[in-house]
Amino acid sequence: MKKIIALILLILVILAGIFTFSIIKLSGEEGEILEISSEEELKRIYEGESEDSLFQNIISLPFSIIKSIHIPRYNSLSSFEDSVSLNSSTNSNGRTTYNPSDWSNDTSTKIGTSDIQSSGSDSSISSGKEFSTTNIQVENVDEADITKTDGDYIYSLSDDKVIITDVRDPEKIKKVYEITNINDNAIPEEIILYNDKLVVIYKEESNTNYYSYKSSNNDTMVYIYDISNKERPKEIKNYVLKQPYYTSRCINGRLYVISSGNLKKENNKVVTSYKEDGEIIEPGYKGIKKIKNLYTNKLTILSMLDLNDIDNPVKINSYLMDVENAYVSENNIYLLEEEYKYSNDSPKLSSIFGVKGIFGIFDEDYYDYDNEDTGTYTKIYKFNLLEDGNIKFDKRAEEKGTTINQFSIDEYKNNLRLALYTTEGSRVVVFDESMQKIGETENLAKGEKMYSSRFMGDRAYLVTYKTIDPLFAIDLSNPYKPKTLGKLKIPGYSTYLHPYNETHIIGIGMQTEEKVNRNIYGRVTSTTATITGMKMALFDVSDIARPIQISDTVIGDSRTTSAVLTNHKALLFSKEKELIAIPVNNYEEDFEIEDASGDYDSIINKYTSYNKNYVSEGYFVYNLNIENGFKLKGKITHDKSKKYSKYSYYNNSSRLLRGLYIDNNLYTISEDYVKVNKLEDLTEVSSLKIKED
Repeated sequence: MKKIIALILLILVILAGIFTFSIIKLSGEEGEILEISSEEELKRIYEGESEDSLFQNIISLPFSIIKSIHIPRYNSLSSFEDSVSLNSSTNSNGRTTYNPSDWSNDTSTKIGTSDIQSSGSDSSISSGKEFSTTNIQVENVDEADITKTDGDYIYSLSDDKVIITDVRDPEKIKKVYEITNINDNAIPEEIILYNDKLVVIYKEESNTNYYSYKSSNNDTMVYIYDISNKERPKEIKNYVLKQPYYTSRCINGRLYVISSGNLKKENNKVVTSYKEDGEIIEPGYKGIKKIKNLYTNKLTILSMLDLNDIDNPVKINSYLMDVENAYVSENNIYLLEEEYKYSNDSPKLSSIFGVKGIFGIFDEDYYDYDNEDTGTYTKIYKFNLLEDGNIKFDKRAEEKGTTINQFSIDEYKNNLRLALYTTEGSRVVVFDESMQKIGETENLAKGEKMYSSRFMGDRAYLVTYKTIDPLFAIDLSNPYKPKTLGKLKIPGYSTYLHPYNETHIIGIGMQTEEKVNRNIYGRVTSTTATITGMKMALFDVSDIARPIQISDTVIGDSRTTSAVLTNHKALLFSKEKELIAIPVNNYEEDFEIEDASGDYDSIINKYTSYNKNYVSEGYFVYNLNIENGFKLKGKITHDKSKKYSKYSYYNNSSRLLRGLYIDNNLYTISEDYVKVNKLEDLTEVSSLKIKED
């Protein structure tokens, strides 16, 4: 009996010690941003060990036969954590250097409408001409793309080169320069144009750590060229981030490049360095920050370079976190990651110290697999863009559900709006400036996946899909009480929504045909949604409670797809010119969604990733207005070289990358050609081959 009492007392003493240690530990972490304490800690993180591994070992030592007993990590992000805001430091000072060892919705520059997000970029007008710009999400926040223009010249990617084409005389366009590979492993990914500077973002595949699962071997290389002389561009700066390229933005000349991937290790040391103008900058482990209660060996680098003052060094902010979606406004960066978790991934303190805890301490029922809180959660990390160019970690939040892409996120009047979907349906959630949730809609369309979303001022539009497409219209004028006011059901679904004006919206996606399958008793066994073609539709949402489809057009057949379905930058649209144009291609095989469980993105990726043969590709040009809807004006194709092999029958046209207009001419750009056609009737003006055989 005395032994039992002594054992119980010992356990209580140990538990009290653990509790005291945890309180001391938590009280010591007063901020959201924590420092890496040493190289050894960084190595443990690289190996996948939690920063609390020592703490966990202390717990497990006296209870080696007890499973999963640890102090809760407050993964639900308690309110006291959300109220904390700390400035994240950069490593531009005291760095060690070494010598290198080796809306208006019109995509033209005429930007207006204040309440609706712009789809035009902030490219400068050097030529005085009217020209289209990249289809972007947020006004004044330019996005990198594979083609840019300043009205006089077109800058485009062709294989491993950047081509500069003089288009000042549309009848006599000419190639004036090629920026070739800077090294054998560098491939240009995207470009940004700002005044007389051209930014080329390369993916570099390194030659190290090919056999290490820890390393994603793609570095991000950023090269800036002075193109005041288009025929002789001059490299004026470069820097290399040792993580794969994720996305980038340019705001008032400030270039933000985000790279993210696994921590890397070279020569038995975790990589913390970057390279600038040929010099290796080594901030060491102190250059990496970690976020409280976030345990990961993923590293995300946020860099900023002021293109207006190129002589200043690039500013680097490195955080231990993953990125699966991103949204950038003029004032903030929001980085999102997803985590699947159970509602109770650790025992509560009451379960340890209560009667049930003491006498039921050997129970294994710590996980509640069927609880409604179980599922995928999206973590949102907010970073402020400061006036001095620094990037400061601000607040974070967490909400159950998954976003689709950057259009699932929106900042409006200092509030953040998110479109999320779960197995319970889709909804919109609103956060205030402090990342506190202030409103949300009910769940919509349970059991259906959300395929697209778009925020337009005080409204949001969601498209979900199973075998028919519901378009939901949501009123967000009161962010505390958002309401779903309208719904329209039509065949098919939209994967991209684009504003036409304040009261009309364009949907681009797929037309489908529903087939109900029954057994011999007449009972429904399954439903199959077969894609019958691509579709563009124009919706009248002036009465938000009664959205109406006023025009649509179906393109091609069950093999037809377009880059615009998964990349908004492929769209060319101008309401003033009554113009909408997209690249279109047909594949050799049909698309089909069976049992309403397919994912269109994965279908498309299957074709593109494995190089499924496509029959043809062309640029489809339409007139679009409220009165007449969609009217096809014509198609433009780029023929490839006649040097075909017997295996390349299907690949008989050049892959069209982008279209743009300058004044009254339409320019289509592929990896092989630049073509000029009159916008009025698509009569060909000229053509230039930019790729050698």
